[in-house]
Amino acid sequence: MPSKPHRRTGGFAEVLAALPPKEEPGRWNLDDPIEKGGFVDAGGCRWWLARGPVEERLARRLAAHADELTVGLRGELVEASPGHYVPALLAPEERPAAWREACELGYLAYEFRSSEGDRTLLYLVVSC
Repeated sequence: MPSKPHRRTGGFAEVLAALPPKEEPGRWNLDDPIEKGGFVDAGGCRWWLARGPVEERLARRLAAHADELTVGLRGELVEASPGHYVPALLAPEERPAAWREACELGYLAYEFRSSEGDRTLLYLVVSC
């Protein structure tokens, strides 16, 4: 009859204990606006996720006509709330280049509406 294999001591618990500690995100802690269903921009406007990802034709129309546009992890720290990072709204002159870059790299587009409901925002998640 074959002998039983020896059982090792430790195992999985020792492996977990030996792993380095998880790095804290620190100052660059971005709450995902899509996962959270919205965000407050640096100007204090509340944006709610309206729909998305949207199809290419609607994304192209929003890129041209939405009141605001932001691209993924481009953002800024909010001085009033240290460590809070929000998407940065692009200036009108920055929008065409951001749209071209998104089209070249691939993207998912989401439509957000302001809390008042009268303004729209195109949020692009660009593939890297």
